[in-house]
Amino acid sequence: MGSKIRIDKWLWAARFFKTRSLAKAAIEGGKIQVNDQRPKPSRELDIGDTLAIRQGWDEKTVLVDALSEQRRSATEAAELYTETTDSIARREQLGAERKAQRGGLLQPDHRPSKKQRRQIHRFREQDHGRGAGHSTGNDDGAT
Repeated sequence: MGSKIRIDKWLWAARFFKTRSLAKAAIEGGKIQVNDQRPKPSRELDIGDTLAIRQGWDEKTVLVDALSEQRRSATEAAELYTETTDSIARREQLGAERKAQRGGLLQPDHRPSKKQRRQIHRFREQDHGRGAGHSTGNDDGAT
């Protein structure tokens, strides 16, 4: 554990991203902020820095507790940072709101089998063939 480390390397070691290139892409895409500023992937982190990390629907605010250049187990990676209590509460609330919006939506209990997928594709092809602008007969006068 050194005194300073690149932010893309730390995000990879802390297991926020599977690869350093994904971490770098997130940084360049503006999904990561360090102390309320947009960093470059080569920016060096210090202990005590605050990171705002957007991943999918979630946004986490974490404090850097330790630095590591090596990717280790998930339990050891979790010791590199502490998520703020406000961040945890906000993520839980937004997750509950998303769940409530899905309300009456039924989730299937399994994926369709290969046979069922073929049937779905056949049905969709038939449906598209009879849409607006498509005619099944030769009634439009063209020969």
